[in-house]
Amino acid sequence: MSQQKDEAAIEETFSEDEIAEYIYRHPNFFERRSDLLMGLKLTHQPGSAAVSLVERQVAILRQRNSELEQQLKDFVAIAKNNHALVEKIHQLAVTLMEPRSGAERVEILETSLKEDFLAERVVLVLFSSPLDLPLSDGGFVKIVDRNDAGLKPFASFLKSGQPRCGLLRGRQKTFAFADNEAEINSAAFIPLGENVELGFLIIGSQDPDYFHPGKAMDFLSRLGELITVALVGESVVQVTSGPNAAGS
Repeated sequence: MSQQKDEAAIEETFSEDEIAEYIYRHPNFFERRSDLLMGLKLTHQPGSAAVSLVERQVAILRQRNSELEQQLKDFVAIAKNNHALVEKIHQLAVTLMEPRSGAERVEILETSLKEDFLAERVVLVLFSSPLDLPLSDGGFVKIVDRNDAGLKPFASFLKSGQPRCGLLRGRQKTFAFADNEAEINSAAFIPLGENVELGFLIIGSQDPDYFHPGKAMDFLSRLGELITVALVGESVVQVTSGPNAAGS
């Protein structure tokens, strides 16, 4: 009975937060009162046997160590994945640097995106044909007018001019993947050209969580820059090598 009275008196004098704050500010408290430390017992889980404070601390440290090991493994996996992406973008750039026709570049882009980057579905939306080729609507390349009503679901993305990842909404699915829109649930939008003047690339995935808003955008930006150069490369070469080029 006296112990219960003592506990009640302590609770009236100090709150749990005040006691915890005191111990936090005086970490050597249990060094001075080792008798209290040795006598402490904690319930590990409801209904389980009591364990000593040291045993509980060891268990917590083991759990934290396991969590840190998993985080390290995740970081290593991300680093390897990023290295692989850099290598793929580099290889694609090297391939596109070789003298090729516009049609060949477009074909290389489609093949690389599907085979090297493992894109489940991909659509290249162009507001005009920068290569001046008879590209047709449908398939990999989709040519539309910048003011096309079908682009309204992409209005915020086009206004931002920045890569975007997330769930694919109904009208976006219909515009990009009309043939099997039900199978595509998330996508990455990659702008092409300054202020998306050339168009944009859509990479779709069946996994609704694959292209999530937190996905790294750096590689998507680099890929967009590379594709932009590949698409306008011929016109750039013609301008810089013509009779009115600087230094002529």
